[in-house]
Amino acid sequence: MWGLLLTLATFAPAARQGQGAPGASVLGLGPPRTTEAPISPSALPSSPAPPPAGKKNGGSPAGPTSPTGTSPQRVRVRVIKKKKVIVKKRKKLASPSPLVTARPPVTTSPAGTIDLPEAQEPGCPPLGLESLRVSDNQLEASSSQSVGLGPHRGRLNIQSGLEDGDLYDGAWCAEEQDAEPWLQVDARHPVRFSGIITQGRNSIWRYDWVTSYKVQFSNDSRTWWGSRNRSSGMDAVFPANSDPESPVLNLLPEPQVARFIRLLPRTWLQGGASCLRAEILACPVSDPSDPFPETPALASSDPLDFRHHNYKAMRKLMKQVNEQCPNITRIYSIGKSYQGLKLYVMEMSDHPGEHELGEPEVRYVAGMHGNEALGRELLLLLMQFLCHEFLRGNPRVTRLLTETRIHLLPSMNPDGYETAFRRGSELVGWAEGRWTQQGIDLNHNFADLNTPLWEAEDDGLMPDTVPNHHLPLPTYYTLPNATVAPETRAVIEWMERIPFVLSANLHGGELVVSYPFDMTRTPWAARELTPTADDPVFRWLSTVYAGTNWAMQDPDRRPCHNQDFSLHGNIINGADWHTVPGSMNDFSYLHTNCFEITVELSCDKFPHENELPQEWENNKEALLTYLEQVRMGIAGFVRDKDTELGIADAVIAVDGINHDVTTAWGGDYWRLLTPGDYMVTASAEGYHSVTRSCRVTFEEGPVPCNFHLTKTPKQRLRELLAAGAKVPPDLRRRLERLRGQKD
Repeated sequence: MWGLLLTLATFAPAARQGQGAPGASVLGLGPPRTTEAPISPSALPSSPAPPPAGKKNGGSPAGPTSPTGTSPQRVRVRVIKKKKVIVKKRKKLASPSPLVTARPPVTTSPAGTIDLPEAQEPGCPPLGLESLRVSDNQLEASSSQSVGLGPHRGRLNIQSGLEDGDLYDGAWCAEEQDAEPWLQVDARHPVRFSGIITQGRNSIWRYDWVTSYKVQFSNDSRTWWGSRNRSSGMDAVFPANSDPESPVLNLLPEPQVARFIRLLPRTWLQGGASCLRAEILACPVSDPSDPFPETPALASSDPLDFRHHNYKAMRKLMKQVNEQCPNITRIYSIGKSYQGLKLYVMEMSDHPGEHELGEPEVRYVAGMHGNEALGRELLLLLMQFLCHEFLRGNPRVTRLLTETRIHLLPSMNPDGYETAFRRGSELVGWAEGRWTQQGIDLNHNFADLNTPLWEAEDDGLMPDTVPNHHLPLPTYYTLPNATVAPETRAVIEWMERIPFVLSANLHGGELVVSYPFDMTRTPWAARELTPTADDPVFRWLSTVYAGTNWAMQDPDRRPCHNQDFSLHGNIINGADWHTVPGSMNDFSYLHTNCFEITVELSCDKFPHENELPQEWENNKEALLTYLEQVRMGIAGFVRDKDTELGIADAVIAVDGINHDVTTAWGGDYWRLLTPGDYMVTASAEGYHSVTRSCRVTFEEGPVPCNFHLTKTPKQRLRELLAAGAKVPPDLRRRLERLRGQKD
């Protein structure tokens, strides 16, 4: 879908005049019945540089520019006055024309002088349209084409469904006959408005975006005043979008203190409609006379570093945590990105650096998509929290670190994150930074092991010929010219090196927990319920996270985009949502012992820094409770009955579940199971299998379920002969009897 949308978006018809601005110029500038001479790009200042790393919305993106220039220079432009303007109807173009980069906003004085405002820094945070802090009833509009195109859909980065015309279209769109369209936001309290960010309509079927607009303010929604140019005193007209998806930032010439703000589209795409998505930048102000109570400030009582961290800052923070808690932390790298940035992992355990027998291994992975930044910050906050609470003697954290070995990978795609970070949280858009520097989506880059598994099942080859676990990498995937990202290879080697039991892959852009399988069993099916053999366990794990996440449990929250996951407990089978071949979740389940789910953490992929404390509070309990789920089910050792040594790679099979796990190199194993009675069989090459009953209760586990295996005579003989020893008399007589029976 994205490939089609981005391909089509490279062509766009020219903008037309808005229906409410007869006789205005393309930007809606100047009085009616006046047209302006074309402005040469050379007469305008160059676009400012991208914001410096770490700046929230510093500067403007490449292409669309801030309404403030870099210098107060003036340029003389000839204005031709006409007594009559003839507007001709033009036919819709069959194919859009190339996009034109948005110019800086200009206003024209009566003398025909273009006034370029001075540069500003967008210091105010977003009001919260994208993050849903602004509720639907705070949004109004002059008109709407349909319910699905109502003002509540005019939120930055909101995504439509596959079909237009439903309840979940991708923007606010005014009616075609609306001569003076407007979108209004009620901040509920006086705030200092400083800027606006806009996008066009998200749709794979239509092109709709606003190309210019005015801004008005009010304290009572009846009396309005406009944003005016400093020198001319005329209403400022701001350039908007030249494609559907790129966010365009406009700063106000002068910040305005008010309760209400209106965006009034003046012109929009030829043949399209007045449609937009927006975010409002606004700083809080104190008003003692305000009769409405203040909204509680977003805050957390935990003394943590609540800000976005680029690669350098992330390394520094991880080092600080390691220095503060050297006895329970270890930093290591599992590889490098395409651009050479290391994939750092923070290990947290009472014995870092070693696998303790009987202690399960758990991992959190974030930043697979570089622009989904919340997971990265949550893991950096989690490692700080665990360190602080361990030093304080928190019994829950102490038990977690003494009974579990935790691995935190905050950035699987550091190259993509650096791209998104440089743009800033409000200007990165929906997709920039998602892919690696090679253009690879890491969540589609793991080997497809689902297809060989299902083919073996259909052919009756499982489990005798083809195992139902630890499926090997396909030959094509191991070739030197295979399209496998270095980040993917590093994570696969990491998975194979450490006996992980439980994992969660942290994403953003929705509020839901999805579980395997992610790929549909029916070829080419866009979505289809495709459960694993361990569906009850995955549903349990997903429900645990969703049930302890504050945002997901908010009964008043609205859906993020086009699906209401709260109707199903905020969990969904991944393939029943949308098919994802080559996902890390499916690969982890079929290639290793590890059970992994995906957590979509927030509607906003890249929340503003001031929202991080609340996002931490939303997810803190869920992150801790999910780690504790590694204790569910059974665990134990598979040992040699004679030597009491652990048996590596022994297979643990549960009757009725067509998926086995194996023991680690010390013979220890963990098998996640929901409460119930199970018949469990342990087997290993050269040993007689042993089956026993294991009961999993609702008590905090895991339930011990140990096995002692006896070597087969054949295996004993092999070992004796390999050691150069003589065959014992009893074994020799038994072998002679077996030979006699064959004769």
